[in-house]
Amino acid sequence: MRLQYPTNIKIVRVPCSGKVDVIHILRALEKGADGACVIGCLEGECHFNTGNLMARRRVEQARKILDTIGVGGERAKMFNLSSSEGPRFAQYATDFTAEIKELGPNPLKSAKNKAA
Repeated sequence: MRLQYPTNIKIVRVPCSGKVDVIHILRALEKGADGACVIGCLEGECHFNTGNLMARRRVEQARKILDTIGVGGERAKMFNLSSSEGPRFAQYATDFTAEIKELGPNPLKSAKNKAA
C-alpha cells in the first residue's frame, strides 16, 4: 500500500521523538518552514520510556515561545502514533498541512525577505 500525503512534507527521522528539542522546532520555522510537527510513539509505549512525554513538553514550550513572539503556536504540533498506523499518519499530515495553509505563510519568511 502506497501512502498518499502532501508532497511539501519534509520528514526528518530521529531514533526517538525525545531527541527533538525546542531549538529544532524553532530553527525549522526560522529557516522558512510554515509549520513543524513531531510524531512520537503512543503514550506509555515509548521504546525509550519517556521520550514521547519529553517531546510533548518540548512542543508545548515551542508553542508558547511562538505565541510570545507573534508567529503563532498553532504552527507546532505533536501527534502520537504506532508504527503500524501509516494511514493515520497520512491523514494527520494532510490535516496539519491544511491547518497551516489556513494560517498562511510563516511571518518570519516575510520579515526575512524585508531585511534582505
